[in-house]
Amino acid sequence: MGATCSSILTTSTCCRVHDDSAHREDEPLLGDKERQAVNMLVELFERRSTVSFYEGEPLKALSTLVYSDIYHLQLSAATAFSEISEIDTRPVSREALEPILYLLQSPHIDVQHGASAALGNLAVNMDNKLLIVRMGGLEPLIRQMLSPNIDAQINSVGCITNLATAEENKMRIAKSGALLPLTRLARSRDIRVQRNAAGALLNMTHSAEHRQQLISAGSVPVLVELLGTDDQELQYYATTALSNIAVDESGRRLLWETQPTLVDALIRFVDASTIKVQCQAILTLRNLASDDQYQIQIVEKGGLDSLLPLLQSAYDPLVISAAACLRNLSIHPDNEEHILSSGILPCLVGLVSHPGSEEVQCHVISALRNLVANNDADKMPFVEAGLFEHIKEVLLDPHTSDVVMSEMVAALSVFVLDESLWPHMVDCGFLELLIPLTRAEAIELQYNACAIISSLASKASEIGDRLEQVWDKPDGGLQSYLASFLAIDEGMDPLLRSVAIWTVLMLLEGGTPQLVRLVTGHPSIVKNIEKIAEMGALSEEKARHSAYASAGSAAGLRVSRAFESDLYGDDAENGDDADEDIYNRMENLAQDVMALVHNLEY
Repeated sequence: MGATCSSILTTSTCCRVHDDSAHREDEPLLGDKERQAVNMLVELFERRSTVSFYEGEPLKALSTLVYSDIYHLQLSAATAFSEISEIDTRPVSREALEPILYLLQSPHIDVQHGASAALGNLAVNMDNKLLIVRMGGLEPLIRQMLSPNIDAQINSVGCITNLATAEENKMRIAKSGALLPLTRLARSRDIRVQRNAAGALLNMTHSAEHRQQLISAGSVPVLVELLGTDDQELQYYATTALSNIAVDESGRRLLWETQPTLVDALIRFVDASTIKVQCQAILTLRNLASDDQYQIQIVEKGGLDSLLPLLQSAYDPLVISAAACLRNLSIHPDNEEHILSSGILPCLVGLVSHPGSEEVQCHVISALRNLVANNDADKMPFVEAGLFEHIKEVLLDPHTSDVVMSEMVAALSVFVLDESLWPHMVDCGFLELLIPLTRAEAIELQYNACAIISSLASKASEIGDRLEQVWDKPDGGLQSYLASFLAIDEGMDPLLRSVAIWTVLMLLEGGTPQLVRLVTGHPSIVKNIEKIAEMGALSEEKARHSAYASAGSAAGLRVSRAFESDLYGDDAENGDDADEDIYNRMENLAQDVMALVHNLEY
């Protein structure tokens, strides 16, 4: 502002002595009330640290200057509010805001400037943000944004930037017509105006509705343009705003159709920029990589080379951002070969047991799961990189959260389906680790643990001895898990019970003689399956669906394999039909088990 409030107040008290040469010769002399107010404020400003100017006599004195017809007094009041609010941003009353809003509508640009600076300072407080907008502060701020005066633009846009951090204000800002001038000012030649305008646009990108309004205001091309600036603050605001816009499918579609250079610009930031811009650039790439075309384009433009150093960073936010981006890139099957040949695999596997960051662990295990699922080639690189040893380390860690545990076991449920990987899972002792997890409180974790065991049970002809070893240990072993899930209890999840029945069927079909004796000799497993089978045997139609009811063991295998595909991702029906289908399959499986048991007896 140049002059301080104290100097302006002092000048105001004596300005009439030389009023013949004053700039505003037609200004009236100070009245007694105005002179008293000026004298009070001069005294108060000498001990301002102990005075509250937002209430009582100090506010009355300031208001006297505000509503005066004398320009210098209004300027003094505007300057005073600006200076006070720099150090005192407490919640204020309507009575304190009214004179500031009045000054905002002054015809004098320097008075407006002081008032908007005061509002911007007060708007760091949430209560003040809401009150300013409720009292009609947006309209004069927008008018000030349209001023050709740079200082007025800086303060008004900065104030709106602060106001836009409150959710309640965002809709009013969007409807006020502020987005168009904010977008225009983001192209200002003054870097201060640009920063404030870009910050305001960023604050308006935190909900889908407001993002669409920004798109309609033409903000997207401007934000992309800002990526080409050398100013790191502008780069940060622009990348973060674009990252938020890329959350929506419609936003990604617009960016794909209209901004062909976007990915190149973001990759440049990943390679050479400040850490906070790097993080936001990677997160923008991650959000863009929710779509197939961007997944391919990011890899084609060299994105993988940029991600590898960040995965090895000592700064966790960079590692998290890079891992999240790679997770999305790994979804597309066409990227699998590029990722595996890029040298990233050993780094990814090492991060599975990354200490102190659950996000990193969840992202990298999801990426590895995608790569295995998409990869028809040799899986030995995963084994040689120590994938299963790292997962085992995580599962054995007593501090591992249910979230991370669930992600790890979900990945194992994919790995176990691969013919070259499941033997390594057995060798690493995952049977012993998974049995206790069948009693996990987290239902997804529990289900995946049961599903993996059932899949390994289908290999009973090859690993019968290992299955025998875990029959009664750890934690009661296979027999305890199966017995508890097959107990006649109306509270048992029918899908989990079906998995248990299917597991028994696999053990009987392919198990060693000793394993078969263990199953059939158990005091409750076969008896409870028989009860379940009898529930469905009342219907001849259901009986005809049972492969073993027609005495064909080969047909029985077909039923089992069909159920296995249901376990691992076939689309399921919804509603009552889906529930009925689950019960039907459970009863059919139980009948298959009993048919096989009878065949074994005879």
